[in-house]
Amino acid sequence: MSPLSLDRKMMNSSPSIPIDFMVEILSRLPANSVARFHCVSKLWASTLSSSYFKELFMAKSLAKPRLLFAIGENGNDKGKAKGYGMWSFFSLPQLENPFEKSTSSTTLVASAESHVQKFSPASIDIDYYSNIKYFSCGYNSGLIYFHGSRYQGRPVICNPNTGHYAVLPKKYTYRKAYSFFGFDPIDKQYKALFMAYPSGPGHHSVLTFGAGDMKWRKIDCSVRHEIKSDGVCINGVLYYLGDTSDCDNDAHEGLSDYVVVCFDVRSEKFSFICVERFCRLVDYKGKLAVVFWEDDFDFYEAATFELDVDDYLEENLNAVANNELHVWVLEDVEKQEWSKHAYCWSTDGIFFRRQVSIAGVTASGEIVFSTRKYTPKQPFYVFYFSPEQNTLQRVEIQGFGEAFKKPCSVLTVVNHVEDLHVNDSELLKPSFEDSNYSNSDSE
Repeated sequence: MSPLSLDRKMMNSSPSIPIDFMVEILSRLPANSVARFHCVSKLWASTLSSSYFKELFMAKSLAKPRLLFAIGENGNDKGKAKGYGMWSFFSLPQLENPFEKSTSSTTLVASAESHVQKFSPASIDIDYYSNIKYFSCGYNSGLIYFHGSRYQGRPVICNPNTGHYAVLPKKYTYRKAYSFFGFDPIDKQYKALFMAYPSGPGHHSVLTFGAGDMKWRKIDCSVRHEIKSDGVCINGVLYYLGDTSDCDNDAHEGLSDYVVVCFDVRSEKFSFICVERFCRLVDYKGKLAVVFWEDDFDFYEAATFELDVDDYLEENLNAVANNELHVWVLEDVEKQEWSKHAYCWSTDGIFFRRQVSIAGVTASGEIVFSTRKYTPKQPFYVFYFSPEQNTLQRVEIQGFGEAFKKPCSVLTVVNHVEDLHVNDSELLKPSFEDSNYSNSDSE
């Protein structure tokens, strides 16, 4: 639909303002501001919901990707069995060409903007635990996904720009709440994927979000495996790392111990890619890439019921650990061919691997690292590493404010954009509460 074909009464009773000019202005507003204009009239709502306007908005938004910070205020409390998670969201524009006006010895400063303070759904436990047996998180096309308590089994999907959220149906879990969040860009559908513990009870399941009567549907996977990473969704395929070595598999022949599990969000079919070792998965310019340090180890293997991964890394990762970073980019999916690169740089004491996590990769190819914890009155950093220039740039992030009294866990998302396909009024309805849904699995 072209804006020129719209009724002139759409935006203003005065015909003196060109319609295409009004649409152009609205396309430059933040997504939460555009959402408010849906209430003006049915004509405005239909116009702002049109494919033309959404594509125009996205074209402008994609030029302005942001870093998103989700801060779990009461995460990692010692001796805390469970708690109602309190989250705040901040964001700021990603740096474009961060190496042009500085050197690796220069620290840049950027200010974050607050979006939602004290996001905490009633009666839903999404407290952050660095123990990997308790917490799952994912991000796709403007929405963030929390699964923060294996006992409660209630995933939550939230728009970090508005704070609106939906509670998904209860899902029985055993030992670990392994679940992932994917987006199908063709049908514009979000799906949650639950993977049962391989040696325990329960079934793998998938749920289509926002599809009326949401239910978990059982799904089969031919290869038994343990989960070894969070998920990353690229062009409608959800990827995560699995380990088949301790699983009894009829379909294991021809596979390595470590595999990248590929779940096509649209067809809901699984496939597998062999990898040589434990690694982390990232979206590298629209392609799957695995990232690992030369001396990386599988800390999932070391995980016990009481393990706090942050504490484990602090105690077991050498303070002067090898900084050789390996990046393997999957160039041919069918042939499983990788381009392999290794980088080693001097950090001059500004970069400590025990304190950072890999947040992702920008559209221009910089690998972003982020401090894992925010401590009040202490600097918080993100680091941009340019493979092309073999240069590391540190950026101090300010603006989190004085609201936090204790150290907090921080989840950092790269390439956050405001997506008008995320219609809060349709997807994130307050009626999606625990009283409206029950577990549909007969487990």
